[in-house]
Amino acid sequence: MRTKEKVNLFTEFKIKGITLKNRIVLPPMVRFSLIGKDGYATDELVKWYEEIALGGVGMIILEACCIAENGKLRDNQIGIWDDSFIEGLTKIADICRKHKTPTLIQLHHAGFKEGIATVSEKKLDGILEEFIDSFYRAKKCGFDGIEIHGAHTYLISQLHSKLWNKRIDKYGDRLYFTRELIKRTKDLFDDNFILGIRIGGNEPTLEEGIYIAKEVEKAGVDLIHVSNGIPNPSFKQDRKVEVPVDFPLDWVVYLGVEIKKHVKTPVIAVRAIKKEVEASYLIENDLVDLVAIGRAMISRPHWISWAKKKYRFRINTGGKLL
Repeated sequence: MRTKEKVNLFTEFKIKGITLKNRIVLPPMVRFSLIGKDGYATDELVKWYEEIALGGVGMIILEACCIAENGKLRDNQIGIWDDSFIEGLTKIADICRKHKTPTLIQLHHAGFKEGIATVSEKKLDGILEEFIDSFYRAKKCGFDGIEIHGAHTYLISQLHSKLWNKRIDKYGDRLYFTRELIKRTKDLFDDNFILGIRIGGNEPTLEEGIYIAKEVEKAGVDLIHVSNGIPNPSFKQDRKVEVPVDFPLDWVVYLGVEIKKHVKTPVIAVRAIKKEVEASYLIENDLVDLVAIGRAMISRPHWISWAKKKYRFRINTGGKLL
């Protein structure tokens, strides 16, 4: 019987026909300071992504890119709601490809918060069409895939939420929008084009996060990125679910670890992972497949080369993981 290959943070990882050079992902980091109110990609933004790619990250997920002008998170958010955005976004896709870094673009709509239950069915039908149109634009830009933003209390998180989605029409089926979006864009996805989704692992409970993960897996996603959703308001502390006292990392990371136990689709863990030893703990113990390093990558642009040094020192000295 073959023993399972021992992997570490710097082991390659394959998703369909695309190979990541390591298990480290830059998650979507909205760089508002690098974007104007018109929503177009700037030279500064392209340069920033090039620096990240040059740093050796395994995969980049481009920041939340809005599919509708009236669905923005903030005035200076990058857009993809018409064809005029293709040129600038293509520059980002091209520069990342030049440096052999697979890159997904995250597509987003801010939604209506608690008001999601009262939005007309016709309005949601229109937003679904805008998402579909934006999927086709994203493919034209030359990215290696798309990540649906279904977390952080935004539109798809609102629809997934047991707390906020009290609708009695077709959108009252909390996964209807997501399933329909995936079904109606299926022709775009081949062995070299990845479909990912960022979900709330607490919508509002971990059990609901597991249910959502299983449903999107059935629908055909290639990658599940577990973050936070709309929390149960009874949790007043930072943690929004119960976490075992001996779990050493953030509660959102715990959601990813638990959800991985219930799906075969690769899972990304995210939030407050700053040290090599933390990221390595997750990979070397097969707790998740990929680890997102966000703010730490901004504060330490050469995070990956720094982490390699830390890793080698730890291995050579017999240092423990945590």
